[in-house]
Amino acid sequence: MANVLVVSGVGAYGDPWHPLPETSATLADLIAAVGHTVAITDQVEPALSDLTGVDLVVVNVGCPRPARPSQALEPVSTGLSKHLAAGGGLLGIHVSATSFTTMAEWPAILGGHWVRGTSMHPDQDQAQIRIADEAHPITTGLSDFTAFDERYSYLRLQPDVVVLGRHEHDNEQHPILWAHEHLGARVVYDGLGHDTSSYQSPGHIRFVERSVAWTLREI
Repeated sequence: MANVLVVSGVGAYGDPWHPLPETSATLADLIAAVGHTVAITDQVEPALSDLTGVDLVVVNVGCPRPARPSQALEPVSTGLSKHLAAGGGLLGIHVSATSFTTMAEWPAILGGHWVRGTSMHPDQDQAQIRIADEAHPITTGLSDFTAFDERYSYLRLQPDVVVLGRHEHDNEQHPILWAHEHLGARVVYDGLGHDTSSYQSPGHIRFVERSVAWTLREI
């Protein structure tokens, strides 16, 4: 049994488009159902600055506007780096790829990020997610699946990520699920999860469950 902390965006880290308290509660329920102890906090910067005792942190936060001063995020960067260097896992969800724009380390930690003026998403719809790497421990045995969701497109990825799932937009295949290791720790980005309807997809639920297991080195 692991200690899992879901960091949920509200206030500056919330937005009008993403029901983050609802998706965070759903994620917490899914993770608790596989046997872990789960807590939720909306104290984003204080929580990420000190992850003592946390085995896996789930980051489900929006993008503050205006952007937070870089010095305000220095403790967050330090806290995340300390957590990862100690072997703690990280699971980033959907809109978290747009966040922490003044923290230079965030794209390297997450494995990629949203690029303003380049990244976009078509209207929320029934998305077909194609498994891209059947050999990775997370996706071994998983099949392509559908989920009603936003499909983030034209994200900028770090060179070390392993793309686990793609979707098609404008005749291009766009990575939306990936994994990598950073500072010796395991990190997964799940670009799905705009709202709770995404978690009605059995395939998406299974991906979340296996991502949790991988980040915690259970598989």
